[in-house]
Amino acid sequence: MRLICWVLLFSAFFYQLIAQQDWQINGDVQLDAQYYLEDSTAGAPAVKEHLLSNGYFNLSVRRGGISMGIRYENFANPMLGFDPRLKGSGFPHRYIEYQHSYFSVCAGSFYEQFGSGITLRSYEERTLGFDNAIDGIRLRAQVHPALQIKALIGQQRQFFTRSEGLIRGIDAEFYLNELNDSLRSFPLNIRFGGSAVSRYQVDKDPMYKLPENVLAWSIRNAIGYKNASWSNEFGFKFNDPNATNHYIYKDGMVILSTFTYARKGFGLLLSYKQTDNMDFRSDRTITGLASTINYIPALARIHSYSLTGKYPYTAQPNGEAAVQAQLTFKIPKKSKLGGKYGMDLSIQYVRSQSIDKQPINDSTPLYTSGTDGYVSRFFRLGNETYFEDFDIEIQKKFSSSLKGVFSYVYVVYNSLIAEGHDYGMFYAHATVIDLTWKISSKHALRFEAQHLYKEQYDRNWVAGLIEYSHAKGWFFSISDNFNYQHPDPTKRIHYYSFHLTKNIQATRVSLTYGKTFEGITCVGGVCRYMPATYGILLSFNTSF
Repeated sequence: MRLICWVLLFSAFFYQLIAQQDWQINGDVQLDAQYYLEDSTAGAPAVKEHLLSNGYFNLSVRRGGISMGIRYENFANPMLGFDPRLKGSGFPHRYIEYQHSYFSVCAGSFYEQFGSGITLRSYEERTLGFDNAIDGIRLRAQVHPALQIKALIGQQRQFFTRSEGLIRGIDAEFYLNELNDSLRSFPLNIRFGGSAVSRYQVDKDPMYKLPENVLAWSIRNAIGYKNASWSNEFGFKFNDPNATNHYIYKDGMVILSTFTYARKGFGLLLSYKQTDNMDFRSDRTITGLASTINYIPALARIHSYSLTGKYPYTAQPNGEAAVQAQLTFKIPKKSKLGGKYGMDLSIQYVRSQSIDKQPINDSTPLYTSGTDGYVSRFFRLGNETYFEDFDIEIQKKFSSSLKGVFSYVYVVYNSLIAEGHDYGMFYAHATVIDLTWKISSKHALRFEAQHLYKEQYDRNWVAGLIEYSHAKGWFFSISDNFNYQHPDPTKRIHYYSFHLTKNIQATRVSLTYGKTFEGITCVGGVCRYMPATYGILLSFNTSF
């Protein structure tokens, strides 16, 4: 009944816009469908329903300060690697919003983020099958040029239903330099902020007395001076026993600090992060990607090549300390090192490890349900390495028609922590050579060669790619990833792929045939497991 009311309301508004000829219509369509074939040697499983698909259709209309939108989704059976609980179809996203010069009100489904997201971040990432939109009411108000306030209440999307928990939140951002004209011209920019988010969920647990109201709060600041900026955020969450922390009653904390400096030809980034028991969900019983209220960023570079990115890393909200340092240099043109066209150089180091966790007493083991679980102190680190990444990347133009990218990556990877498979620690070295040859104004070829060396588990890999592109939107590529030194000779497999893409204005159609190896797919530090597959993939995207 509620859905019918929304459809009728949307239709009436849409008709009114057309009648007055004062309207804007926007939308997009996306369809990903794969026909699966079995390949036992590659680990591609048999699929009873050979054709699986994910589909989306967005439509929004706007007139003046009023906008409305609705989205239809169809996961008749979601593609492999996506959470099977996504199965279904319907209109999970619909909203109406009024925007004024000084405030806006949104009712229905919306996305929102407070600060860096450590207390609240709702967003959509279709490549992961992730969508934690909030269904409720949101208010944004610019009460003063120096002060912005957000407030919201609602329930999170949980596949095609709503989470049990009720989310209530408020966020404020204060810009000191906007108080008066003299401060606006002050060279030091200062910003403060804070947020508070609570979740209410009825206690149905037969064993423990669980807190029905759980509060998380954060404070933040950012200071900028000329080419430098320094931002900090500290968050705290009161005891929140849940499925991801073994139902312990310990409070949670997180700190995130980032310093950046940039000038012509040089850039520097330094970050430190520490988290402790900060997994925050609108349903305490849910695991995986679903029902997450907050977002803990991963201090890890997302590599774009298949072998350098074979071991991605996601944040560990229930206990982790991480550092990141990145240097970028732009070697000037006509210098000895830069040559005629100059050169770009990037160096990065990332390390993540455990925090120190001590038993509460001599008789209670770590993570014992119904207790505080453990004792920990900020800035005291554990002995277990979760992830380490040192990489160097060079981008060099050799002539008007030839340019290249050269990368070296060293990765230390804890397979149990990063992906839940206890294959031990990996120590991998990966190299990439990527050359693009612009044959003419309409034709280009790209060549890619990669190698990954490690002595653990499946040992060494080699990969190659040839890609042809045409100015009229055609792309064709052939690639292969070969696990040539697997200890089991029957698993020394070529994961080949043939890919064809055509872009026509705002429409993109692609067809892929081949095999993909088992692994972890990450976007923005959030990851999902991807099984090995073999088959034909069709992707269609268009917007209007």
